[in-house]
Amino acid sequence: MPVVPLTEIVGRSFAERYGVPAVNIFNDLTLEAVLAGAVQAQSPVIVQTSVKTVRSLGASFIKAMWDDLTRDIPVPVSLHLDHCPDRDVITTCLQHGWNSVLFDASELPVEENQRQTIEVVAEARRFGAHVEGEIESIQGVEDDHGSDEESQRQSLEVQLAFLEATGVDVFAPAIGNAHGSYKSTPVLDGERITQIVESRPVPIALHGGSGLSDDQFRDLIARGCAKVNISTALKERFMKAELDFLTRAQAAGTWDPPSLFRHTRQEVVDLVVGLCDTFGSAGKA
Repeated sequence: MPVVPLTEIVGRSFAERYGVPAVNIFNDLTLEAVLAGAVQAQSPVIVQTSVKTVRSLGASFIKAMWDDLTRDIPVPVSLHLDHCPDRDVITTCLQHGWNSVLFDASELPVEENQRQTIEVVAEARRFGAHVEGEIESIQGVEDDHGSDEESQRQSLEVQLAFLEATGVDVFAPAIGNAHGSYKSTPVLDGERITQIVESRPVPIALHGGSGLSDDQFRDLIARGCAKVNISTALKERFMKAELDFLTRAQAAGTWDPPSLFRHTRQEVVDLVVGLCDTFGSAGKA
C-alpha cells in the first residue's frame, strides 16, 4: 500500500466512525516505530511533524527518511505538517511532498484567517495535497507553539461559514481540549462536533488527545472525529522509557546504546498499537 492522500484515510474513518492516530514524530526512531506499530495493528496512520521538528531536522532529511521507510509499507500512511502559522514552512513542506498541512492562523482575526486559508488551500491543491483548518487556538503550548490561555470559541455559524468559504478537508474546532497533559479531567463539548458534522459533513481533527479517557475518545470519534492527534503521550512514553533504561544501566554499570534503542522503540510500537485498538482503526488497513 503506497503513501496515500490524507482524505483517503480520513474519508473512510469518518464514514465508518473510527479514529486514525495522527502521531507527532521527532526523529528517525520515532518515525520508524510509529510506522511499525501501524503495520502490527494493520491500521492506517497519519505521521505528523511539528514546525519545530521540520526546522530541526530539515524537510529534505525528513522526506528522505519517509520515502525510505514507506517504500514497501503494507498499510495506508500519510505525512502531515501539524500546527503551522508560517506560510514559508508550509510551502517548503508542500514542495518536498508532504501530503497535507494544518495552516494554523488561529491567532489572526477570523476574516484574515479565512482569506489566507483560501490561499493555502489553492497552493496545496497545486501539489495534490490537502489542508486542515483551524480558527480557534487549542489551549496549551506544544513544540513552542500555542498559548496557555484559552481562546474565544467561535459560534457554529462562524465555523460553518469558514468551512464553506475555504473548502478545507479537515477541521479542528476547540471543544475544551488542550495540548499537553491535562491537570484535571477536561469537560468537552462533544455536541459542537455533532452540530458541525450534521450541518457540513467534514472530518474533524481532535487535538489534545493525550490524556483523554477511552470513553471520551469513543464518544468523540462516534460524533465525527476521524483524525486523533497524539503528541505529548509519545514524548512522555519515549523519554520515560529512556530514563528507566538508563537508570537501570547506570545501576548495572552496563552501557549498550543498541539495547537502549530497542527498548525505546518497543515502547513506541506498543503505544501506537494500543491507540489503534482504542480508536477502532486496528484491522482497517
